[in-house]
Amino acid sequence: MKTPLVDMRLLIAITVIFCFSSCVNKQQPQITSGKVTLAFDELLHTKVDFEDAKKALLLDGYQPSETITINGEVLRDFELKDYRLTSISNDLGTGNRLIVTGNTTNPKYKIQKKVIATAYDSIPNLITTRVEYVNNGGQVLTLGGWKNNQYVLQSLDKSLSEKSFWSFQSASYPSRKDWVLPVGQNFEQQNYQGMNASDYGGGTPVVDLWRSDAGLAVGHVETEPQLISLPVKTTSKNEGIKLSVSFATDSVSTLKYPHSIQPKDSVSTFETFLTSHKGDYYTSLRKYRKILDSKGIEFAEPTETAYEPIWCAWGYGRDFTLDKVINTLPKVKELGFEWAVLDDGWQIAEGDWQTNAKFNKTTMKQFVDEVHEYDLKAKLWWAPLAADPGSRVHENESNMLLINKQGNYQKITWWDSHYLNPALKTTKEYHKQLVQKFMEEWGYDGLKIDGQHLNQVPPDYSHSEAQKYPEESVEELPDFYKEIYKTAKNIKSDAVVEICPCGTSGSSFIMPYMNQPVSSDPLDSWQIRHKGKTYKALMGESAAYYGDHVELSDDQSDFASTVGIGGVIGSKFTWPKSADPDNEFLLTDEKEALIKKWMGIYKNYMLPKGEYRGELYDIGFDRPEAHAIERNGKLFYAFYADSFEGKVELRGLKADTSYELANYETGKQMGTVEGSGASLETSFSDHLMIVAKPQE
Repeated sequence: MKTPLVDMRLLIAITVIFCFSSCVNKQQPQITSGKVTLAFDELLHTKVDFEDAKKALLLDGYQPSETITINGEVLRDFELKDYRLTSISNDLGTGNRLIVTGNTTNPKYKIQKKVIATAYDSIPNLITTRVEYVNNGGQVLTLGGWKNNQYVLQSLDKSLSEKSFWSFQSASYPSRKDWVLPVGQNFEQQNYQGMNASDYGGGTPVVDLWRSDAGLAVGHVETEPQLISLPVKTTSKNEGIKLSVSFATDSVSTLKYPHSIQPKDSVSTFETFLTSHKGDYYTSLRKYRKILDSKGIEFAEPTETAYEPIWCAWGYGRDFTLDKVINTLPKVKELGFEWAVLDDGWQIAEGDWQTNAKFNKTTMKQFVDEVHEYDLKAKLWWAPLAADPGSRVHENESNMLLINKQGNYQKITWWDSHYLNPALKTTKEYHKQLVQKFMEEWGYDGLKIDGQHLNQVPPDYSHSEAQKYPEESVEELPDFYKEIYKTAKNIKSDAVVEICPCGTSGSSFIMPYMNQPVSSDPLDSWQIRHKGKTYKALMGESAAYYGDHVELSDDQSDFASTVGIGGVIGSKFTWPKSADPDNEFLLTDEKEALIKKWMGIYKNYMLPKGEYRGELYDIGFDRPEAHAIERNGKLFYAFYADSFEGKVELRGLKADTSYELANYETGKQMGTVEGSGASLETSFSDHLMIVAKPQE
């Protein structure tokens, strides 16, 4: 008896389904990058395995790492239907790509999920992710948002302690929080990359959690700022810590991102990533930078002038007089500084960038000429994108003012100013002309661009004729800085452009358009050091990172923190005593001796030009805290602790090589060690500086 055709088709279909199901059970879809494997289960949950971890990173194996919120419901489970692994080659290089598809298990919806995971040969231990959701049903779906790379990490210990994890968290808040901090019980920080206050926002879209043995970082690799969050939060029972890349549609307009999905239509997430590593966050940020570089985001190379020591007139405050500043210049030159910065207080108002009554007897050009007569370079303080009510720009060019979602001018609190919209051609041209005035007409050699408002702007809702959507003001902010940087460099090829966002978290989108990052009003020496490590990871191992005025460090005297991490030194001392006898920054004999000492050390070794070896030490778990710089075949170590007695490891030395050790602060000889695995018994308070020189 012959089998009917319809029955034969049914039999084949059943066989195929059974075979596919068996194949899935035998080998679930996964993709590997270096020592990291991302694997999917039958619900499209994932787990991350890292070979170097002493214990699994994740708390519960497979986790719903990519979710979408539809009609107020979070859809976590999608039944695996198909997957394929292919080879790829693009601007980021060669690698592998895994595409996994599945359908939601929620019977109310017909949504297909497609996860595209990519691993590049040139960036091991990192996997990028983009997710597409297709509405295969007949109803319009309300989209609330999505999460990518959402994981709960577990501690090495049985319970979560206050220092089970250290973290890098990049978001900007008025409290000016540490970027690197321990994470323990009952911790929560949203790390929203938009505005977290009227004039605080932005950052680098990466968060990293690491234990003493291994860590996991997530973020996005879009080339423009995006209004996402990178929340870090302990679970309700404090058994683990959760991190993710999170996007909510109510943070953006419908013109920027759809708030609903029409039948047969789809939405895609931003391109996000995960990376696992040993040591601290330094490696993760370097990989993030490498992806940006592959996408055409090039970080500026420092000029020789960017490494030169800096004196700033801010010690005199806004009420400085030109006589006080000019009379200080001989001492500035004598002590070895090569830059003189005129700070806030020279202008009529923010938005009215003309000289005020301080310049009644001389012009700005004459002042700059006098700075140059001392063989010093001149840098001018400036707060772009700010316009005071009543200023020329505010009154005569109000079309440039940014209007927020509430229909108001967005306030900049420090100067009682309002934001200008950086996306507008008129705004860019206005600032370009200012740079030309400062550097061509007045003769300045560099710019100190300053203000907590610099990192981010809110969406602008008043320029629909010039913007496709309100968020263009956010996305165009980097291009605004690019125009300033390009203009300055075209005028003077060795110009220094410093961007000081006043305590906010450094924005990777702005960094390509400056050649001198700065610790930016640090609250203590710890911030100087960990901000330095961060900028070196993102901008390059030889970035001309400025540690800011030494008066902002511990005890107003900690040059060692700046020098030891390869930073540029600076001061805002005042002089002579008769000019300002009660000024707390007065150059005393003791302080002058301190500056002379560290100026000599700085210029002798020029450590910022060396290669910062941030991968050698874990800033969270290694004790004492340690940093290393390689320059001219030598390794320079800096150790920090209130007090320490014991063994310090001298990492990074070559095997089969003997090294002579010396304290490069005091010149004291410290014996010899043999290459790889070398250590030294020692004791110190505050800091210890060691140079290891290969024996001839």
